[in-house]
Amino acid sequence: MSTIAITITDCEGETRPIADAMIGITLMEVSKQNGVAGVMGNCGGGAACGTCHVYIDADWLDRLPGPDSIELDMLEILEDTRRDNSRLGCQIRLTEELEGLTVTVAPPSDY
Repeated sequence: MSTIAITITDCEGETRPIADAMIGITLMEVSKQNGVAGVMGNCGGGAACGTCHVYIDADWLDRLPGPDSIELDMLEILEDTRRDNSRLGCQIRLTEELEGLTVTVAPPSDY
């Protein structure tokens, strides 16, 4: 399977380049595979827990498909850490077009 390179800054501020993120899996899955601090994915990718909340680098916001209503509902619950560039990593499936994607893991929410 093909791979792309992405960069994730974890919730502790450590920047992790990942050179072999598999196309077709989600950002949450690749984060968990690589032990990225702050990404737990407790709901398994159902957009139901917010434990894969990330901030998308501004250069990438327009390159991603927008969130659906289920993701938006979950992001609403994360009001204490939500920003304009917030997304759930479980809802971002890696494609060739995301080569070089840069994200930062959001701090844990109080919800």
